[in-house]
Amino acid sequence: MSDTEKIDKLEHESRNDAAWHLLFEKYDILHHIEQDGCFQISATQIKEFREPRLMAKFDHTINLPKLFKQNKLSILPITRGDYIISHFDAYHKFEPVSSDVTRISLPYYIQSLNIDSITSEAVALNCAYVSGIMADFLEDEQLVPTVSGRMGSGNFDFEIKDTQHRNNRIVQVHNSQIEIDAGYEGLQKLALIEAKRDLSDDFLVRQLYYPFRTWSDRVNKAVKPIFLVYSNGIFHLYEYQFANPMEYSSLMLVKQKNYTVEEDMTITTEEINRILDAAQRAKEPEIAFPQADSFDRVINLCELLQEHPMTREEITINYAFNVRQTNYYTDAARYLGLVDKQRTDDITFTLTSKGRSILRLGYKQRQLAFCESILSHKVFADSLKLWFGQGEINKQDIVAIMKQNDLYNVESESTYIRRASTIRGWLEWIVRLL
Repeated sequence: MSDTEKIDKLEHESRNDAAWHLLFEKYDILHHIEQDGCFQISATQIKEFREPRLMAKFDHTINLPKLFKQNKLSILPITRGDYIISHFDAYHKFEPVSSDVTRISLPYYIQSLNIDSITSEAVALNCAYVSGIMADFLEDEQLVPTVSGRMGSGNFDFEIKDTQHRNNRIVQVHNSQIEIDAGYEGLQKLALIEAKRDLSDDFLVRQLYYPFRTWSDRVNKAVKPIFLVYSNGIFHLYEYQFANPMEYSSLMLVKQKNYTVEEDMTITTEEINRILDAAQRAKEPEIAFPQADSFDRVINLCELLQEHPMTREEITINYAFNVRQTNYYTDAARYLGLVDKQRTDDITFTLTSKGRSILRLGYKQRQLAFCESILSHKVFADSLKLWFGQGEINKQDIVAIMKQNDLYNVESESTYIRRASTIRGWLEWIVRLL
């Protein structure tokens, strides 16, 4: 049986899970880690079962293969063709985001940037730079764009926490490939930016640390690691520092701010009440009732599909979803009529015309259109009316309302309670707009 056939046979696992299962088995990786503390593996070995670019890129802990999660393992590149696997403390949880948003305008003469159609990290970075968001956040009016793209890291050593043995492990890097989304240099500092358009709970520190170490050896001014997340009209900026530049695990937040270049962001209770009164009630679709508590992530999924359709596997591998969450959030977007599911050789998701038209709207009208999509479903509208009427709502109230509505395939008490969490999560998103 070929390696590809072996992977296909492991149907209960994702293709990445299956390939790593076979790699761990072939090279007895867990035994080597238990004995030596780590295991070095080459791209050539990985390629026996699957492409390394798919097998070793895990930007968030949720993307890690099952065997890595079960054994508390992470993987880091150490050359252009070699990786090291160990009990690394490799990820950092995003700190809570401030609710304040600073408004900044694009220069009056800029016509080639459409703030209602920021569909890539590159466009988000251009917008953040020309609007002055970067200059304001970094407190430097002399910033100019300099380094970006793929390059070699050079050679350096660092310490990283071993979560299993409660000590630090030394890792040696020799000309690994790094990628910098943008670099802005001013009189006193060089800011290196990692930009994302997907919302997540955490990120791989390597994305900041390897560029930081590379350029700290090449310039004689401060190097500032910056993380930028753009979603739904808001630029979330995080400035970090490494308390000990030689220690990967010493990452600390310096400051966090949010910006927008949108003009009109004010949404009133009266406007939401008008939607409650006027929204056409939709017939409940024969789609699993949503189990996706974060409406921000429903929007974010639609944004990620704005450029092109994606398969279930592409969403799971490239963004902060596991297979189950991919199913939950795509179903939630389908429930609202924002996304279509197509069955070809693989399950593919694409934005509907409704989804596309909503994403083309300015910030305020976009949020109101999302509210209308939610409140066109009676169970959500009735729940929000009760919330507004009594100033709060609990899960028991929501479950009682759910039982009065004809919801597709919601029957057991435990299912009602789980789905009630989603209703409350989406209503909280609406209330936060006010």
